[in-house]
Amino acid sequence: MKDEFKKGDNEEGFAIADDIKLNLQKITHHGKRADAIVKGMLAHSRAGKGEKEPTDINALAEEYLKLSYHGLRAKDKSFNADFKTDFDPDLPKVNVVPQDIGRVLLNLINNAFQAVSAEALAQADSTYKPAVTVTTQLSTSDQVLVTIKDNGPGIPDSIKDKIFQPFFTTKPTGQGTGLGLSLSYDIIKAHGGELTVNSHEGSNTEFTILLPVSNQNPHEPKS
Repeated sequence: MKDEFKKGDNEEGFAIADDIKLNLQKITHHGKRADAIVKGMLAHSRAGKGEKEPTDINALAEEYLKLSYHGLRAKDKSFNADFKTDFDPDLPKVNVVPQDIGRVLLNLINNAFQAVSAEALAQADSTYKPAVTVTTQLSTSDQVLVTIKDNGPGIPDSIKDKIFQPFFTTKPTGQGTGLGLSLSYDIIKAHGGELTVNSHEGSNTEFTILLPVSNQNPHEPKS
């Protein structure tokens, strides 16, 4: 670039400067993505290291629902969505690592809000109303069920079997590491539970967390 300017070829010099600027933007973009991936992998390694304790899942779900909503609102003032809860008031406490289950809830609820937000943009001229619902209940098989449902665009059948794979993401380039659902799946499995998805393309998506009420780490002595 300096050589071109010295020769008086300003057009070529500025063209090279534009290339340098574009390259630096790409380096920054990929650097941030690499940073997010490393942090996600560290979160994988730390999951399950906390202490289990009897936890009020209703309170935990409500806390992370509000945290997710207000966090997204802080990042984007135009973001708006209805949210509601339908909690079983008689839900027993569950022996879990609250920080880990909170991380799962935050990830699933964030995904739900982001899905309905994208759908609202796509249907800006319609009467579409974005909504997220979090429900808890005790199943007949003595399991606590937590469902996070959104009325977003749904998940195509062609990728449903991939969404829990590490590094797989449907988000635009640079907006997701593809580790959130994978980490969530591993955390729930480590608690002896299940994480499943039921989605209808063009209609809704529902993630369900199943946690056994009698939830004990196999390496812990039985009480």
